[in-house]
Amino acid sequence: MLVTNLGPLVRRGAERDRFIEALGRIAPGNGLGVVEETDSGRKEPPSRAVADAIAAAGGIVRQVAAPREGALAAWIERLAKERGIALESGAARELATRIGGFVREGDVDRRQQGRIAASELEKLALRRAADSPISVQDVRDLVAEAVPGSIWSFVDAVGMRQRQRSLELLERLIDDRPAPVLLAVLHRRIRELIEVNDRLGRGETPGSLVRSMRLQAFRAETLARQAGAWSAPELDAALFGLVELDALVKGVAGRASDEARSRLAFDLWIADLAAPA
Repeated sequence: MLVTNLGPLVRRGAERDRFIEALGRIAPGNGLGVVEETDSGRKEPPSRAVADAIAAAGGIVRQVAAPREGALAAWIERLAKERGIALESGAARELATRIGGFVREGDVDRRQQGRIAASELEKLALRRAADSPISVQDVRDLVAEAVPGSIWSFVDAVGMRQRQRSLELLERLIDDRPAPVLLAVLHRRIRELIEVNDRLGRGETPGSLVRSMRLQAFRAETLARQAGAWSAPELDAALFGLVELDALVKGVAGRASDEARSRLAFDLWIADLAAPA
């Protein structure tokens, strides 16, 4: 038996005690697996009492972290070896790259990357010739790119006025991130750049922004660099454009909108106001 999302079952003391008591009643020859997702970087199990009870009953408590960046390629190589699938040099890295293993941003959803990697590996194994290792070209031919989007990367690309990268990252995000969420982060970034542009124009330095705007040093440097790519009128126009885009997406004043129109409106805002050619 496999149990997931255990939290609601053990939130209250009495319910937690009943679950722990039930662990001792598992009949010989049967097994129970408890799988809980946690935030990235968390070291402790979600419920220490349950974890301790499982360990005391002879069970195993183990953390399984989603591989990050280059670690995914090594994980794929180990998985292939376990399953007897031969890989040419570079094939694991190419597969990891195509499913987003080298995306560094912390806001990327990595929960499905292992499952996708295992599925693609099995598919490649079925298609390869007998006794022939999977090559880099095999991966390129048979594995569709599924690089996850990063909102942080997207707003940074917009801030730096990188037209092609902004449009590329928007394409990855717009299908699974609500338009109001994208509008909120864009609005915040443009407002920050307006303030930074104004402060720098009045003689402040990037270092002084750490105190005056209560920013971390790296973020202050990033915003100052991005603000330098804009003029004040360009930032004002971009902010006004976001207001218009927000009205369109929300159907304000009877404005008709659908998924296709919203996507086009985002593209046009980037192409015309944020990062014109």
